[in-house]
Amino acid sequence: MSTLNHRRADAVVTVLDAHGRPLADTDVVVAQESHAFLFGNIGFDFVALANQEGEAGERPAFGGASVGSAAALADLWLDVFNSATLPFYWGGFERVRGRPDTARLLTAARWFADRGVAVKGHPLAWHTVCAPWLLDLTTDEIADVQDARIRREVADFAGVIDTWDVINEVVIMPVFDKEPNGLTRLAWERGRIPTIRLAFDAARQTNPSATLLLNDFDMSTAYECLIEGVLEAGIQVDAIGLQSHMHQGYWGEEKTLRILDRFARFGLPLHLTETTLLSGDLMPAHIEDLNDHQVSSWPSTPEGEARQADELERHYRTLVGHPAVQAATYWGITDEGAWLGAPAGLVRADGTPKPAYDALRRLVKDEWWQGPTTVRTSSEGRVPVSGFRGTYSVDGTPVELATDGEVVVRLGG
Repeated sequence: MSTLNHRRADAVVTVLDAHGRPLADTDVVVAQESHAFLFGNIGFDFVALANQEGEAGERPAFGGASVGSAAALADLWLDVFNSATLPFYWGGFERVRGRPDTARLLTAARWFADRGVAVKGHPLAWHTVCAPWLLDLTTDEIADVQDARIRREVADFAGVIDTWDVINEVVIMPVFDKEPNGLTRLAWERGRIPTIRLAFDAARQTNPSATLLLNDFDMSTAYECLIEGVLEAGIQVDAIGLQSHMHQGYWGEEKTLRILDRFARFGLPLHLTETTLLSGDLMPAHIEDLNDHQVSSWPSTPEGEARQADELERHYRTLVGHPAVQAATYWGITDEGAWLGAPAGLVRADGTPKPAYDALRRLVKDEWWQGPTTVRTSSEGRVPVSGFRGTYSVDGTPVELATDGEVVVRLGG
């Protein structure tokens, strides 16, 4: 069992008063405020809520909870998660060319940021849910508008969204045959790596300080080979995105660790960008494309919920225990309007938390969390602070616990 020392820091905090003098022999309250590790979930459910729009029963454009349910879900969401993924699927974001949904998404991004949540955009380039009007363009024109679209979004959201899944599922992109789209044609004619370079160059040049991900569901050696080619081509990737939609069953610790170790060899942070575990019947193993499994009803069951809670806890312990993993995003908080209708949410359609929600909250906010503790400063105004890396407060004044060593905090300053 991992000791999780790679997640922790031991620091000595020197506490100064408002005048800059050491606060000696005084009781202070030390409390954790946030995790450095990114515990994420999608924020699709809250776009309409943030914009104060829609009827009570109206569904958001990309599935998820109805507008009327979102307010109650927000408290559950914010009590566990500190990172949100917002939808930038081109076919929904810019249904009509030249009319992007910038204002609504920016309002939603700020809604999360105001609540201390880091925000990621997903994705800037993908062959699915692609803008249909691209089909009328030549390949060169598609490249030009894709470049312009990336630069526009990265510029418009800079400072609020500075992390992006730049391009999604490129392993399959050139040979994708489920529906005609402009990006598959671009990747087929120009190649995977030039298509990736186009997307990353546009994002990097627009916001050099952004965190840019390459993301895929394909955990085979094909993705490893693609990453090798991308890095050898000199394209700067900041993190590797790994999807883990386990609709056909939990991977298990052994398989998960093998995957993490294989992709950690590139020396880049790993983000588990899309994770799901079911609390109902599993999808049949013979299904190759998860989207092909269509059923009229897919309920959550008591037995499935117990299994989901056990597997989710084991999965998160595995991820947090691996030093290369920097972020883990669960794909959906609720079964209401869930992707593919699957019972993958952490909250039932009626708004009540499943055991899996309670299990994750217990890890994030109990076992891996330091609650308020009263400690007395030394004669030099020093107190030891030890815990999971993140933001702490000393008598309400924030202090970052990022590495072992010395930290100074000035109260009232």
